[in-house]
Amino acid sequence: MKITVVGAGAVGASCAEYIAIKNFASEVVILDIKDGFAEGKAMDLMQTASLNNFDTKIVGTTNDYSKTANSHICVITSGIPRKPGMTREELIGINAGIVKEVSSKLLESSRDTIIIVVSNPMDTMTYLVHKTTGISKNRIIGMGGALDSARFKYRLAEALNAPISDVDGMVIGGHSDKGMVPLISKATRNSIKVTNILSDERLDQVREDTKVGGATLTKLLGTSAWYAPGAAVSSLVHSIACNHNKIFPCSALLNGEYGLSDLCIGVPVVLGKNGIEKIIELDLNPEDLAHLTESAASVKITNSLLTL
Repeated sequence: MKITVVGAGAVGASCAEYIAIKNFASEVVILDIKDGFAEGKAMDLMQTASLNNFDTKIVGTTNDYSKTANSHICVITSGIPRKPGMTREELIGINAGIVKEVSSKLLESSRDTIIIVVSNPMDTMTYLVHKTTGISKNRIIGMGGALDSARFKYRLAEALNAPISDVDGMVIGGHSDKGMVPLISKATRNSIKVTNILSDERLDQVREDTKVGGATLTKLLGTSAWYAPGAAVSSLVHSIACNHNKIFPCSALLNGEYGLSDLCIGVPVVLGKNGIEKIIELDLNPEDLAHLTESAASVKITNSLLTL
């Protein structure tokens, strides 16, 4: 199985590394526009193969899309990252042009590929790929919810003083500081609802810390995070490549689900060999449904800034 990652920056390189280490892909291609950058990242990563016990071949290329031909899955991380104080929405002007060009070139060489979008604003960039490529909606996936849910579980484990393997939780809605909907009502520790363990005040803090998870890291690091985004992408790719049919919250094009249409937003989906095998409609309480509806309205406003 061949996987392509476009963008050799910190997020793209982390995606390639985690995919390779899991050892399910025969080849990972890293592509970047900066001369020699992807080649250098690929060489560096290949020199860890004997140490990390993987046999995946990692290849770097400078803007040569022929090297990506016949990729089963393509990951788009290219675009400018957030800086401290920036919102994801502020990136739309530059990143839209990049994502539109990249997705078109990828499909020229890999017409049947499945595309995973990481570039921000992620829900809007995923919608852009739908609108400009014309490929089936199950083959276009936005990564955000998987990352947001990992951050949610981190904050829950912190609040519970519990090992993270004990904790389960999910974030739906838009991949933005205001749009995320951490589903506190459905979160558990070993099947025990967290609402039975933690106070409302502590849960409110978990919710808010989750929603600003990306901004918190951007402030600390001076740029966007990369380890957790890379791990999130690799988990999605793994489920698709190996037909695991795992459930992840991902940005998917909705057509009436949750009462929403003509937008991409984070909802739970089953990921298998065809990409999105199924969109799952949760039974949401009125508060969570209202927050999801508000989030969708915000995503549509950002979508309206696109030039298709």
